[in-house]
Amino acid sequence: MSGDIEDKPQPLMEHLIELRSRLIWAVGALFAAFLVCFYFAKGLFDVLVQPFKWAVQWAGLDHRNVELIYTAPQEFFFTQIKVAMFSALVISFPVIASQVYKFVAPGLYKNERAAFLPFLIASPILFLMGGALVYFFFTPMVMWFFLAMEQHGGEGQVSIQLLPKVSEYLSLIMSLIFAFGLVFQLPVITTLLARVGFVTSQGLKDKRKYAIVIAFIAAAILTPPDPVSQIGLALPAILLYEISIYTARLVERQRTRDAQAREDAEASENAG
Repeated sequence: MSGDIEDKPQPLMEHLIELRSRLIWAVGALFAAFLVCFYFAKGLFDVLVQPFKWAVQWAGLDHRNVELIYTAPQEFFFTQIKVAMFSALVISFPVIASQVYKFVAPGLYKNERAAFLPFLIASPILFLMGGALVYFFFTPMVMWFFLAMEQHGGEGQVSIQLLPKVSEYLSLIMSLIFAFGLVFQLPVITTLLARVGFVTSQGLKDKRKYAIVIAFIAAAILTPPDPVSQIGLALPAILLYEISIYTARLVERQRTRDAQAREDAEASENAG
């Protein structure tokens, strides 16, 4: 009996072997990128500090140096590890995504692969767009907002200056990039759901008022407790929701055209 079992094909084992191969490639790419990024971690952190420098200029504090501090001996070391891991994920994402696609693609039909691939490309592009918006606009705006709270010493006043910790500044900018990158995936997610029939453009329209409330709630949860970043995340989320309605409508039109084309093809076959 054991011989009969061994002689039979084992598709599950083949899938597991394929999964292991794809995981090795993905984890290997991530690890290699991490080693390179950790070597350049200080330079990468300097790049992330650039929005803080812009905020200092906007606040008219060009006369002073931009300083960040760390209060625990290991704090900056672990901050460099986080910077390296974050950068490695961004750099190795194309390899990871390609391995996911290569593992999933054999189980899809040709038209399904053709539909899935554009979303695989659009998702990182939209994430980078959200990250760029954070880096070039919202982080400087948030830091400018906090710098405006400084109190310059004078008669009867205590001098209060912003000296952020390296770990807290990194946590701030990473949380903003993650929040905006996640929100910018909304058109991709809703378009995929529209393709499988889970949502419709009319249904999205009807739930617009709830979406606006959820956008502000999500912004309050995902961003720091300041009005600049919360409003700054909620407004793009609402705009992306409107774009999602439009993309869902396009999907419905394409589905109607495909259905009409199939009916015409069947009619021509029956007529022949």
